[in-house]
Amino acid sequence: MRLAALLSHPEFMKSTHEKCGPRAQNCPHRKSLSGHEFRSGATVLAGKSELDGVVGFTYGPVDQFLVDRYPKVFMTVAPALPKARQQLILAVLMLCSLLIWLENTVLSTTLETLADPVRGLGADPGQLQWATGSYTLAFATLMFTAGALGDRFGHRTVFASGLVIFAGSSLWAALASDAGLLIAARAAMGVGSALITPAMLAILLLTFTGPARAAAIGIFSTSAGVGMAAGPVLAGFLLHHFWWGSVFLINVPVAVLALVGLVVLVPNVRSPAPRPLDPAGMLLSICGLVALAYGLIRAGQVPVWSRIDVWAPIVVGLVLLVAFVLVELRAKAPGFDPRLLAQRAFGGGNAALGLLLFGVAAITFYNAFYLQGALAFSPMRAGLATVPTAIGALVGAPLASRLVRRLSLRPVAVPALAVAAMSMGGYGFLGLHTPLVWIEALLLVQGLSIGMVIGPVTAALVSDLPLEQAGAGSAVTNTVRQTGSVLGIAVGGTIMSIMYRRAIEPALEGAPGPVRDQARVSAEQARHVAAAVHRPALAEAADDAFIHAMRVGAGWIAVVVLLGAAVLLLALPAVEKQTARAREPDPEEARSSV
Repeated sequence: MRLAALLSHPEFMKSTHEKCGPRAQNCPHRKSLSGHEFRSGATVLAGKSELDGVVGFTYGPVDQFLVDRYPKVFMTVAPALPKARQQLILAVLMLCSLLIWLENTVLSTTLETLADPVRGLGADPGQLQWATGSYTLAFATLMFTAGALGDRFGHRTVFASGLVIFAGSSLWAALASDAGLLIAARAAMGVGSALITPAMLAILLLTFTGPARAAAIGIFSTSAGVGMAAGPVLAGFLLHHFWWGSVFLINVPVAVLALVGLVVLVPNVRSPAPRPLDPAGMLLSICGLVALAYGLIRAGQVPVWSRIDVWAPIVVGLVLLVAFVLVELRAKAPGFDPRLLAQRAFGGGNAALGLLLFGVAAITFYNAFYLQGALAFSPMRAGLATVPTAIGALVGAPLASRLVRRLSLRPVAVPALAVAAMSMGGYGFLGLHTPLVWIEALLLVQGLSIGMVIGPVTAALVSDLPLEQAGAGSAVTNTVRQTGSVLGIAVGGTIMSIMYRRAIEPALEGAPGPVRDQARVSAEQARHVAAAVHRPALAEAADDAFIHAMRVGAGWIAVVVLLGAAVLLLALPAVEKQTARAREPDPEEARSSV
């Protein structure tokens, strides 16, 4: 359903204040589907905060009586489907969601292998930053456009196109012969994911109604947990038995199977009032973020920042992003509405989430090289070592949801965000001989605290918007979070590169020129050249230099995330107004009360 279609329907706008408000108060579905008063425009997903990240709040169901009262305002509903077919559709959607989550997690386990000149591509840190960031960047800038394409051409059509692009680009990535081709393939994979994600949720919400919808969303959410936990382990298994391209090649048969199920089972539903496309906004946002990320990453690859290839892209990127905001402010139906960020709670909450995702992306980048590089873990062992992070996130989201119902959002989310910052700063105390149990405990706390922030805060931000702004609000939230991830990879990786080069320099005195040049690139390159020239002391120095770089970077990351906690403290109200927001029901209560 497209909430934005409300704005263009005169009958709805005329009678909203006269009829909808009182009826929402008495609607039997109100408590079970949203748990908020009508005027908040809450989604059923607000009570299922652990879905955040899977669903992304790009779409949101509204109270069922609105659909019944104004059927032409909302997306055309697919005809009632047999229960068996609904279950098959849910299976297809879960398979696609699992595919996306696996892709979001397997690369972190593969980075160390890609940096190896023998087993991988010999990629330098900047290329690895781009391999990670290009996917996220394409995902971030195309998400709000993908929803409009689904309204216009049908969500099954857009979904199928995304699967085809995702499968083709996965094959391209698996067969890439150099880092540049891998980066391009990863960007194409991000395009496919951006087309898949909004259409996936739209089809889910159109296939199920009433209490069956809440149950389907609960089942659908399990794909996130499976993907988070299984991704690193699966990558470790494939890297142990096959070459690095296998982590991408495995996507192809899964995508083909999902495509067949999609074509056979899912009707192609579109909106009767499609939103206009936003090509200017899309182009400016992509070019601005690419230029900014290029300048930030380039800063870590050169000795001085006064070079034109460092500051010029940063300046151009900032100018283009300012132009993007100005264009969106003038647009009648912007894909990204910056006006929403002027609201204290919504703007501050999104800024805090962006800073948190900044830290998550950067510290995940560090952790990949720490476990497999400095500690010499095998890919399988490194994948298993990261499982506590997924377990913590899965436990933290529902735990926070229950605590928020008892204590309100601020006393839960702000301390959890502060703990997340300290857990990232805890990397500053890790070393080459740290016991594994301490590393696992740190990862568990990190996952738990992150899970207690992202879900509840996102749910509250989107659900507290007026109904007609919920769709635009979800687009802003998704874009800000993904942008935070892109910048986290760029800045975090640059800090690591600069600190590593400074720390390794004393160990390179007297070494031949080619050895010095290769060892300066990264710890992975230094270990390789040290083995080739039989200089074990150089490998030890590279490990020490990496640990120093990681500790410095972790300190800065912790400061950034602590800033996010301070912003969230100032943005959220101390006491929530009960007249504006009713108690959120437990998901089990929601299913049993209908």
